[in-house]
Amino acid sequence: MYRVGVSRSFIAQHYLIGGDWGDENLPHSHHYRIDVEVSGEHLDSHFYLVDIVALETALEAQVARYRDRLLNDLPEFAGVNPSLEFFARLLCQNLTNNLPTKGLSRLCVRLWEHENAWAAFEMSL
Repeated sequence: MYRVGVSRSFIAQHYLIGGDWGDENLPHSHHYRIDVEVSGEHLDSHFYLVDIVALETALEAQVARYRDRLLNDLPEFAGVNPSLEFFARLLCQNLTNNLPTKGLSRLCVRLWEHENAWAAFEMSL
């Protein structure tokens, strides 16, 4: 199984809803890092699993949407607790819209909200 990944960092804000989490219920920022990994069994005629530039472009489009934004104000977070797990799933699913998936079997997004805490979502392609 071949695996290729790229990473980006960005800052976004959010506040948690639906529970009493103290200061987390107030707007605050996180310096997120997103790691995207794709995997597949076979290389193409150029001996690539995926064009890294295409993977970076798809990731950058997602990061640009959320960078410097208050997540709670965006329609995809309306009425939803913007947890790290939910955000990782959303990013993973959204990446499939702009990513050439031919020859890929799996996509995994690991989203870090600081150096010691992350959540991941993985899906078959």
